[in-house]
Order: sequence, then structure tokens, then C-alpha cells
Amino acid sequence: MRKEKNGMKFMDFRSDTVTFPTQEMRNAMMNAKVGDDVYGDDPTVIELEALAAKMLGKEAGLFVSSGTMGNLLSIWSHTNRGEEIITGYNNHIITHEQAGIAQICQVMPRVICHENDFIYPEDIEKSIRADDIHEPKTTLVSMENALSNGLVIPLDIMKANYEMAKKYNLKLHLDGARVFNAATALKCDVKEIAKYTDSVTFCLSKGLSAPYGSMIVGSKEFIETARRHRKMIGGGTRQAGMMAACGLVALKKMTKRLKEDHDHAKYIATELAKLDGIEVNVESVQINMVFFKFDKKKFSEKKFMDLCNKNKILINPSCDQQFRIVTHYWVEKKDCDNLIKTIKSCLKNVK
Repeated sequence: MRKEKNGMKFMDFRSDTVTFPTQEMRNAMMNAKVGDDVYGDDPTVIELEALAAKMLGKEAGLFVSSGTMGNLLSIWSHTNRGEEIITGYNNHIITHEQAGIAQICQVMPRVICHENDFIYPEDIEKSIRADDIHEPKTTLVSMENALSNGLVIPLDIMKANYEMAKKYNLKLHLDGARVFNAATALKCDVKEIAKYTDSVTFCLSKGLSAPYGSMIVGSKEFIETARRHRKMIGGGTRQAGMMAACGLVALKKMTKRLKEDHDHAKYIATELAKLDGIEVNVESVQINMVFFKFDKKKFSEKKFMDLCNKNKILINPSCDQQFRIVTHYWVEKKDCDNLIKTIKSCLKNVK
């Protein structure tokens, strides 16, 4: 992506949240029909919520400011204070959302830890609390798909987890921030993922290039509860149709082109796998994310970051000697080549 920084143009691989709205989105904002969404009369928001629900096979939808808000409202709407939810050790509601489920929902998480961050039905069954007055009541399973590690949970596991949840009368919420990436990777309609859930949160601004917003979908009763909670935490908006107009473009157009981002990520991973001093699992590149580790003896992170700055590339610093690369609409094939060339140059010049 071409992004201005100190008067220069940069290619941005930090995340798929850094995208700019497309020209079609800008035009849609300018021409959007609007109302007051708190009164429920913004026609563009109404259209977006209906389309989101239809695409995921649910009864109703709710436009919210972020995925964090979407997850918070969903968990809040499914649970009561003092209950317990089952989720993954590295899921966003645990690691990146300021413990909102504890602060606001007042529920306790029981986390499942697997190397690949998957949750399996036997994990759910083992984690359900007994009907004992000493223990909290288990009421919800919260999953992610796609996962933040770039992996996609297959449909058979989604189905098995949902059936296990239903066996014990639990609700199942999906943090589907990149659920359209997951559907693209699985080569299925997004409804096939969503049908194994009671609610789904997904982002419009993560991978789909909208400048703002996320969606929650579920039953009409669930959405009305979430709408009340949204108002309570200050999430009610007025002429939100200008932003919702971008969401409509995102759903109608941008969801259909995600394979291009996946192909770019796979291309980067395949090329990096050829380099001595770089470790990358090409098979684990299932969506638009590449994770690569480096050998300290052959690769200098400081030199790499300096080279990225010199070559007008934006990338986050490493975590435990591992970098993350994220492709998106504004990343072109030539940008991928420039990144690969920069990494190669860094390896060649390490002394």
C-alpha cells in the first residue's frame, strides 16, 4: 500500500487494518442516504445490517464500531454476571481486548491451550463445569476463525464443536474478524461457517478495506439485546450511514477478491522458504498472513528494520525472533517482490 510518511510513500505490511477506502467507497460515503441510527431510521445502516445477516444466514445484524465492541456485546448478550465461558488461550478476547469480558460482562474465562490454538469438542466437554454450587456455571463457547496465527479451522471441527455445545445447552460465539478469509481458504460460502454458531462478529475494516466498523449477526432477540448494550457503552451513532456505505461496498465487492491476498502471502512464504537463515512453514499460510523466524547468526533484525525504512517498507518489529507479514488490497505483486528482495539483501549483508 502506498502510504505517506514524512513525505515519502511506503508499502505497508503491518496489518490488513491499515488499508485506505477504495474510490468506490469514498463515492458511496459522499452519496449515502442517512438518518439517525439510534432512532433506527438510517436507511444505509439498515441495508448493511440486513445484508450482513443474509450473507451469514442469520436473522438480524448490528453495525458496531469495532471487532472489540462486537465481541464484548456478543458475550455480554449471551451471558449473565458470574458465569464462565470457554475460549482459547490466545484468542483476542483474552490477549488483545483489555479484559473487557471481565470488566464489563463480569464473566470468567476458562481457557484451552493447544499448539495450533484450535479448540476441539473433547476440550469443550472437559471444560464444562459440574452442576455444583461451588463452581461457576458454564454458558458459552467463544471461538475464532480464522485464527490470529493465520490458520483456519476446518468445517468438520466447527460442526463438532457446535454439536458439543448444543449437547450441553451452551451458546457458541465466533470471533470471525477474518471470517471471509476463512471461507475463501475453505472454498465454501461463509454461511457454511456461520451455521455452526449462535452469533458471529466480523470486521469490515480488516481485510475488506472499509475505514470503519464491524458487524454482529445472530437471532433477532440476541441482536436486540446487543443493541441495548451498545447504547449503554456509548456505541449508539447518528448519521452512521456514511460509514455503513463503505461496509456495503466491502461486503458486495471486497469479499470476492480475498484469494488475491492469500496468493500474495503464499508467494512470499514460498520465496522466503528458499532462503538460508529464514524459517517459514509454507503449509501454514492459509490466509493473508505470513510468519517467519530468523537465525540470529545470519540475520540482523536491526539491519532489516533499517533496510525496510530505507526501502520504504512498513513492518512491525519481531516478537521472539518472528516477524508477521500481512497482505491486503493495497499490496501488489511488485510490493511482495520488494519485500523479498529486502530480506535477501539483509541476509547477504549480515557480517
